[in-house]
Amino acid sequence: MVKIRNVKIDDLPQLAAIEQLCFSKEEAATKEAFEQRIQLIPDSFFVAEVDGAIVGFINGPVIETAYITDDLFTTIKMNPATGGHQSILGLAVHPQFQKNGIASELLMHLEKEARWKKRETITLTCKENLIGYYEKHGYISHGMSNSEHAGEKWYNMIKIIRC
Repeated sequence: MVKIRNVKIDDLPQLAAIEQLCFSKEEAATKEAFEQRIQLIPDSFFVAEVDGAIVGFINGPVIETAYITDDLFTTIKMNPATGGHQSILGLAVHPQFQKNGIASELLMHLEKEARWKKRETITLTCKENLIGYYEKHGYISHGMSNSEHAGEKWYNMIKIIRC
């Protein structure tokens, strides 16, 4: 059974390991970026555990604009109590636990929290091959992003939160 909880600083080694398995070196968040996120946005950083081991995570700051900007990958600030747009900078599940619905559970948990805190939208960028996955979860493609993160082509995906 999957348990979802807020992140703790002790989770850092496991988070960094999963990040390295799921993203290219250019795309992956650094240990320093994770430390900053754990310290500043633990209220929108969740981990999934199976039998006490971390198998996945989702995180991102609440931002003022509807689209993610590249500066968020290196610098974030604390989340406002309510309002704003909940971003997703990272969603990753250990390869041994993929295709078991864990990413979907993490998305639903973040959405529940975003709705409770009266966020306007949930926003993320993804590669073209993942557009369909996010559309199945109620996200709408807003076309190509201006992001140049890791030299890849990214697409803006938005989900409107209904309170």
